[in-house]
Order: sequence, then C-alpha cells, then structure tokens
Amino acid sequence: MSDDCRYGVVALGNAIVDVLAYADDSFLVSEKIAKGGMTLIDEKRAVDLYKKMETSVEASGGSAANTLAGFGSFGGKGAFVGKVAEDKLGDTFIRDMRSQGIDFDTAPLRHGPSTACCYIFVTPDAQRSMNTYLGASTEFSESDVDASIIAEGQILYMEGYLFDKDPAKKAFRKAAHFARAKSRKVALTLSDTFCVERHRQEFMDLVSKDTDIVFANTNELCALFETDDLEEAMATAQSLCDLVVVTQGPKGATILSKNERIDVPAAQVDKVVDTTGAGDQFAAGFLYGLTEGMPLAECGRLGCLAAAEVISHMGPRPEHAYKKLLG
Repeated sequence: MSDDCRYGVVALGNAIVDVLAYADDSFLVSEKIAKGGMTLIDEKRAVDLYKKMETSVEASGGSAANTLAGFGSFGGKGAFVGKVAEDKLGDTFIRDMRSQGIDFDTAPLRHGPSTACCYIFVTPDAQRSMNTYLGASTEFSESDVDASIIAEGQILYMEGYLFDKDPAKKAFRKAAHFARAKSRKVALTLSDTFCVERHRQEFMDLVSKDTDIVFANTNELCALFETDDLEEAMATAQSLCDLVVVTQGPKGATILSKNERIDVPAAQVDKVVDTTGAGDQFAAGFLYGLTEGMPLAECGRLGCLAAAEVISHMGPRPEHAYKKLLG
C-alpha cells in the first residue's frame, strides 16, 4: 500500500443486510422473481417475501461492503462509506464491518426508512436471485462524502448498485473529484445489467471521464456498449480506461491494460453452493493484489481464489481467512 495512504481501498456502496434462503425454480415462477438478477422492491414486498422464507441466514452484505470484507480478510485496510438507519439491522451492519477491520463512520439515518435488506433465493443450480429493498441506503448523498477519508484511500471503489437516486449520483461525482485531486485511482463496478440499462449514458460518462479501473462481468460489459460481441466490448472498454477487469464465471477472468491482455483461469471448486458474492470477492482479491503492488496476473489469481472460496458455501463473504490463500 502507498506510504501516504491510510487505506488501500475506500468504497462507496449500499449498506445492506442480506437474508438468504434456498428455493426451487417453481417458487421463483410463482413469486414472479427474475432468476439470477436483482429486482428492486418496496417495503411491503420485502415483508411479504420474508414471511415466505422458511429457513434463512442473515448476513451483512451489499456489493462494495462484501468486497471490503474480503479485502480485510486478505489483510488489507479499508474504509466503507454508506448509509444505514439507526436501528437493529444498522447496528448489526456497523458491527460486522468493523469486525472485519473495516472503518465505517458514516452517520446513521435517524428519521426515515429502515436499514436496507436484500432477500436472496438460492436455487439448486447455485444461482442467486436478489430482491432488494434499498431503505436507508437511498438517503446517501454528497453530505456523506468526506474529502479527508477519500484522500486517505489508494483506490476509490464505487458500486454501481448505489448509482440510482440523484443525490447518490452527485455523491459519486464528488468522491471521484476528491480522489482525482489527490491523484488516487478511481474504480467502478458495473454491478448488474439492470444498473447498466437504467444508467447507460451516465455510466459511459463516468467510465470515459472519471474512472481508471472498471470491473464487470461479460453481460454487464456487453450491455454497457450495446453489443453481443464480448471481444468488441472489451476492446472499447480498453480504449477508455487504464484497466478493465472482466469476470467470466467458470472461464475465469480477463484483465486488460492499455497494452496487455491477461486471461486468468478460474480456481477449481469441489462443489458450487451459492454464487452470491462471487464478483465481489473476485474484486477483493484483485484489489488487494493491486494495492500491494503485485503483477496483474497475480491480482487476477487472488481474485479467482477468493471467488472460489465464497461460492463453495452459503453467503457473500469469506468463511475462511483469505490470508491463507497468500503464499
């Protein structure tokens, strides 16, 4: 990590508590849940779905928060910027982040919606279908972005899921401006094709003007550039950003710098249990390697190892310390 930075990564994202349960495809059909994607829901729908979860597991989540939890598990030092409510779930989220060695000091919301929840149904093929009540996270705004914290991070990592309401969009741009002023790297994860399709032009502006590193899976990157040709999408992204990282599930990942392409094979997994958090944990491993000055191929290898660990069990965060993967 850079000597003049307190943190390897400072992340902006949704502060969400995940509620996970197993379900079959017929349940998804009967409840009109989009398989393998993310659907925004209101509080009434959230309450209804929760009642239908016979056995569930609760764990602090949110894409960027999951990445920081993994980053901390490798031994990295990070800070999270996001919004919870002053309630039981908010307290749980704060406690969980700090237990991972991640600083989280954003003031909680005292009046308004409750802490965000994501109801995730995992089918026998290990696909996760997410239903997200954004709650207090939608109240995230420019006032929550502290220039001094952004300046302390080697990399600013911004979560596409958060980029929905106008106040959050302004917060993204403010944070990127602060990072640029201190010559920090700015990374953006596209998060989901749902996000890309809703905000394509604004994402394009961010990618072309304010982003050094883009994280995406194949579907997200193709959606951003409105093409079915992955090679074409990667070539376009490579022309716009210093670094593009494309995850491809069991095919591993492709890393593109201005002058180099590195294809990284996926790590072997005995049994895929739950793909929730795979992309988040890949980013954790990659960012840890990057902040430690490792070669890009090694960054990708760590990302694949972290993704393999998280898909081998239920939940979006590591069960075993990622430090053990270093060697």
